[in-house]
Amino acid sequence: MRRIAISVAASSLALPLAACGVLNSSGSSSDATPAKGNDITVGVLMPEKTNTRYAEFDFPIMKAKIQELTANKGKAEYENAGGVAATQDKQMQKMIDEKVDIIVLDAVDSHAIRTMVAKAKTAGIPVIAYDRLAEGPIDAYVSFDGELVGEVQGRSLVEALGSNVDTSDKIVMINGSPTDPNAAVFKGGALTELQGKVTIAESYNTKAWDPVIAQQEMTEAINKLGKNNIAAVYSANDAMAGGIIKALKASGLTKLPPVTGQDAELSAVQRIVTGEQYMSVYKPYPDLAEAAAKIAVAKVQGRDIEFDALTRDTVDSPTNKKIPSQLVSVVALTRDNIKSTVVADGIYKISDICTADYKSACEAHGLK
Repeated sequence: MRRIAISVAASSLALPLAACGVLNSSGSSSDATPAKGNDITVGVLMPEKTNTRYAEFDFPIMKAKIQELTANKGKAEYENAGGVAATQDKQMQKMIDEKVDIIVLDAVDSHAIRTMVAKAKTAGIPVIAYDRLAEGPIDAYVSFDGELVGEVQGRSLVEALGSNVDTSDKIVMINGSPTDPNAAVFKGGALTELQGKVTIAESYNTKAWDPVIAQQEMTEAINKLGKNNIAAVYSANDAMAGGIIKALKASGLTKLPPVTGQDAELSAVQRIVTGEQYMSVYKPYPDLAEAAAKIAVAKVQGRDIEFDALTRDTVDSPTNKKIPSQLVSVVALTRDNIKSTVVADGIYKISDICTADYKSACEAHGLK
């Protein structure tokens, strides 16, 4: 992956990427003579349901942008595989059979899906890899800089341990699914910040990002290391962080070690407010979903200049080189910047976060 120049704000760990596409281009139907009109169908395939972002944010935002770009004539068809690769194969085959114009694919298993990507290509249907880099002849890739996500998580964990951080401090790593290439990238990024500063005492790769499995893994780590010998926990995402925190509480700990996350799920934001979870990585879903919509519509309508402008980056997969790509910025979400991130972007309202159970904690941190 070609890295983009970044600037680091040490206080907030906000890490904006340099512009890697024309995110604000209008892409209106008057910009060019399209190869296809506005009456297009975009198939959207999402990977799993334990993470609420896909149904709550990614797809609705993508759908709205597709409609905006096509004068409300374009359609978006949605399927979610529920974490089962075979189910996603069937869903993709159905879209190929229905002759959708383009497919936006967030793969359950990036390697196993390559046969279906090739089938779509043979059928003349372009495939945009979304969030996870699928193998096979994909036409473009839209995601966040996964290595940077891991770096933000790892750096945040070291920051949470404070100035007395020591190589003897034991860290447990609960990583994502071994079938998701992003999980290995997140882990690699985190290790660049953790190695040499702390000891990775236990490390797990969690099937399907399952929070129940993550809870079991954390329980195993507590039994091996002792509940008072764990300085911090690296959790690759928020859903697993929820399971990890359940295990920590069940062990009888009254003061929980810092726990990371990713995705800025509502429950995680609430845990951050109360101090149960130290941080999450906020990935601005409107930017990602809108970028995918713009790229998909430009590709179908033959707007090569706009497509090229939106995919100025390139990445390599195990099967393809120099895939046109757009990578979107990420921000470390802590108590200090909830208002300026998820609230300012309209992801949540203060009232969504500060329900009755969290009212006092919200008030203590100026969230009202």
